[in-house]
Amino acid sequence: MYAIKVDNLTKKFNDVVAVDHISFIVDAGELFGLLGPNGAGKTTVINMLSTLLKPTSGYGAVVGFDISKSKDDVRCSIGVVFQEPALDIKLTGRENLEFHAMMYGLGKEERRKRIKEVLELVELTEKESVLVEKYSGGMKRRLEIARGLIHKPKVLFLDEPTLGLDTQTRRHIWNYIKKLNKEGEVTIILTSHYMEEADFLCDRVAIMDNGKFVASDSPEKLKDILGGDVVSMEIEGDPESLMGQLKSLEWIETSTKHGEVLSLTMEKGERRIPQLINAAQKNGVNVTCVHLRKPSLEDVFLHFTGRTIREQEASQSERNRAMIRARMGRRR
Repeated sequence: MYAIKVDNLTKKFNDVVAVDHISFIVDAGELFGLLGPNGAGKTTVINMLSTLLKPTSGYGAVVGFDISKSKDDVRCSIGVVFQEPALDIKLTGRENLEFHAMMYGLGKEERRKRIKEVLELVELTEKESVLVEKYSGGMKRRLEIARGLIHKPKVLFLDEPTLGLDTQTRRHIWNYIKKLNKEGEVTIILTSHYMEEADFLCDRVAIMDNGKFVASDSPEKLKDILGGDVVSMEIEGDPESLMGQLKSLEWIETSTKHGEVLSLTMEKGERRIPQLINAAQKNGVNVTCVHLRKPSLEDVFLHFTGRTIREQEASQSERNRAMIRARMGRRR
């Protein structure tokens, strides 16, 4: 049974296409990731599925409810943790949860029970009477997750849930998300531009670029596309002749030039490094550094788009400004 079904979903802001005819299905109980740089369209997808934005065209359904025709049913079935904080910092943790539960129409006894359960889940019971303004960033994020679960949603949307948190706190949040999904049996849709986050958490991911899906599968299968090991060589000199020779070698799966770094995928990379250095020297290229590792989702993104996440974010800054201008023009 599916929790979410999307068919050719599209969102335009005047002439700017933010989401471009995407289609996918998320099974009930799945932890599905939407990955890509800022501005790729991830949050726009979440906003359409949570009925905050009306699609320009296409179809979307959450637990069987059409996102355009049955908005109230969709909203009662989902929880959302937004990218931007949405807590009242002048209230305590418990008061934030109490207010949210009342908004969903939970009775007094049910509110008391659910608040106790979600506070225990995110380990904030001892801090329930503390004003939120005194919470750390990680505590606030955990409280927002608790708030999103207060009404027992079937689907939880997490939009960049660890953005701005330190590495240790991010790891703790990851563990809470895993626990929610596996023990709480909540279907989770997660957006992120942290590839290692998606690799750790997600059963399946879709990598977005310029509003489209460029790849979709489990993290392991996506990394298997590249095959074997990744050998990165920092070089000095003209690499053109070297690249031509490398592409002719049968044991090299893929080759990408990225600035002064050549990224090559192959089996048994540690045994091939001497051959690579020898080939570089014969082509008048000096190798200053060599690094061997297993493929990552960042490598997958580079493979499908030819650019890193950081480069895509930089190149899309102007696109984001164009979208803002388009929105402003529509409101006039």
